[in-house]
Amino acid sequence: MRQVPVYLLKGVNVDYVAIDFETANERRASPCALGIAVVRGGKLVERAYWLIRPRDLYFNPFNTYIHGITARDVRGEPELPDLWPAIRPYLEGNMVVAHNASFDMSVLRATLLDYGLPFPEFDYSCTCLIAKRTWPGLSSYRLDAMAERLGITFEHHQAEEDAMACAEVARRAIEAVGVGSLGELADHLDMQIGRVSPGVCRPASLRRKRQATATRRRGRP
Repeated sequence: MRQVPVYLLKGVNVDYVAIDFETANERRASPCALGIAVVRGGKLVERAYWLIRPRDLYFNPFNTYIHGITARDVRGEPELPDLWPAIRPYLEGNMVVAHNASFDMSVLRATLLDYGLPFPEFDYSCTCLIAKRTWPGLSSYRLDAMAERLGITFEHHQAEEDAMACAEVARRAIEAVGVGSLGELADHLDMQIGRVSPGVCRPASLRRKRQATATRRRGRP
C-alpha cells in the first residue's frame, strides 16, 4: 500500500474505488494479487497493491503466463484473511468499479466464502459494460483495447496498473457522457448498479435501452 502523487481528474468531482484481482488458477477462490486505485473528489489520491498467498499454492501455467506471478512469488505472502482488515475499508460503503466486474466480484465472493469471512457492503459498476454503452460499435472492449483507444498507458495484467486503467476508463466515460457520478452514468446508460452485501449479491448489468424498448412497443399491433 502506498500514497501516490495526486492527479486531478479534470472536469469530474466524483468518488470511487477501482479494483483488480489476479488469480493463481481456474478456481475463483485463488487470488494471488489485488490492485486498488482510489479516487476522491475527482482526484486519484491513492494506489495499493498486495501479493496474496492462495490457500492452495497451485498455479496454472496459463494464469502465470498472463500475469507473471508464480507460487514462489507468493509463498511467503499473507493469505486473504490476514489482509482483509486492510482491504475491507477500501470497499465498505464505497462505490467500487472493475473492468469485467463479474470476474472480480466472483473472486471476492468465492474467497470470502472459502474462508468464512464477513461480506462487506458496497455498490459497484463495470467499466467494460460502461464502455459498451459509452462507445458503441468497437471491435473489442478488453481493458488493453480500451486503454489503447483512450491513450491510457499501463502494464496490462499487473493488478495495480489494471486498477488505475479501470479508474481512468470510468473517468473518461463520466466526462464523455457529461454526468457527475457513476450512479448518474448508470442511469444515463440504462445500467443496473451491482450490489454486494451480507445478504445480497446483485450483478451489474445492462438494461434494455429505453428508446429501443419504446420503439418495439410502438410497433406492436
